Amino acid sequence: MAKLHKYKSIVILTGAGISAESGIQTFRDQNGLWENHRLEDVATPEAFKRDPALVHQFYNMRRQQLLSEAIKPNAAHIAIAELQASHPDVFLVTQNIDNLHERAGSSHVHHMHGELLKTSCTACPHIGETLVDLSVDDLCMACGESATTRPHIVWFGEMPIEMEMIFDKLMNCDLFISIGTSGNVYPAAGFVQEARMAGAHTVELNLEPSMGSSAFAEHHHGKATDIVPQYLSKDL
Repeated sequence: MAKLHKYKSIVILTGAGISAESGIQTFRDQNGLWENHRLEDVATPEAFKRDPALVHQFYNMRRQQLLSEAIKPNAAHIAIAELQASHPDVFLVTQNIDNLHERAGSSHVHHMHGELLKTSCTACPHIGETLVDLSVDDLCMACGESATTRPHIVWFGEMPIEMEMIFDKLMNCDLFISIGTSGNVYPAAGFVQEARMAGAHTVELNLEPSMGSSAFAEHHHGKATDIVPQYLSKDL
């Protein structure tokens, strides 16, 4: 990791590819969790308003999978946590809603698409934590309203979380690393351009070239559990 310390400010973006090797299925894969569900039915505010029971059922299944003993952080998550522990300025932003970065030892993880183990309320600003299934009968712990508790997830059509902070970090970094992302979901797909405009060196670590691969100055393709530890230790 010594060679990475020549960079003063590092921004790391992670996507579904880093957690896939821990057993978290991705909805863009052929056998992904979302395969039998239209996005419009489970991942929009309109879907929750129309059929909250179905939306809760869908995310309850995802939460149960995340909490199962089979799901653990992998070598890529651990390598990022080790870099954070040894470098003074590593900003970690993830598109993932799991807690594998935290379980690997990362601190200050910025979940731009929300967190599966948290709830929010449609009637008040309350955000809480949960390890259990949600239902339409739940009462908000803060305001007491019923049928307003929802998964703390950024659905399609909603604004990702902490975008002002993320763009500020991108505009001031000198190294941007994208790990396990598809490159076709905005605004994250545009982060590489923001980093390039700031003069940062840009690196893609992915199973295969992403849709935005040509925008990166450096590329390494392969399993995240192989290439992420190798790159962060500068063995590549």
